[in-house]
Parts: sequence; structure tokens; C-alpha cells
Amino acid sequence: MMMMMMMMMMMMMTMTMTMMMMMMMMMMMMMMMLMMMVMMMMMMMMMMMMMMMMMMMMMMMMITMMLMIMMMMMMMMMMMLLMLLMMIMIGK
Repeated sequence: MMMMMMMMMMMMMTMTMTMMMMMMMMMMMMMMMLMMMVMMMMMMMMMMMMMMMMMMMMMMMMITMMLMIMMMMMMMMMMMLLMLLMMIMIGK
């Protein structure tokens, strides 16, 4: 009888131990998953930020380019006007 009881106890102990181990493993897995999710989210956020920055830079570049072209056009117009004036002056 005692032997049987001992055996039962041992079995129970092993069972609980395995269960605990399983639970721990599950918890670890869950934690890992969560961490992975957070990491992914962070990465996504970083990517989005980078993209936004790139877009902003591109926009800035475009605006600067436009301004430069406008300035060039203005200069050209001024030159043309000057040339015309000179021509008129010389014509007189």
C-alpha cells in the first residue's frame, strides 16, 4: 500500500512538474511573440518615419528647384528687357 502511495505521489509530482514546465514554455513563447510584435511595430514606425522624411526632402528639393527655375526665368526676362532697351537706345 505504501509503495502504491509513493508511486502515486511521484507520478503526481512529475505531472505537476511537466505541467509547470509546459506553462513556463507557453509563457516564454507568448512573451517572445509579444516582443516580436513590438519590434515589428517599431520597425514599421521607423520605416514610416523614414519614408515621410524622404518625402519631405523630395518636396523641399522640388520646391527649391522650382524656385531656382523661377529665378532663372526672371533673370532671363530681365536680360531680354535690358537687351530690348539697349536696342532701342542704339536705334535712336
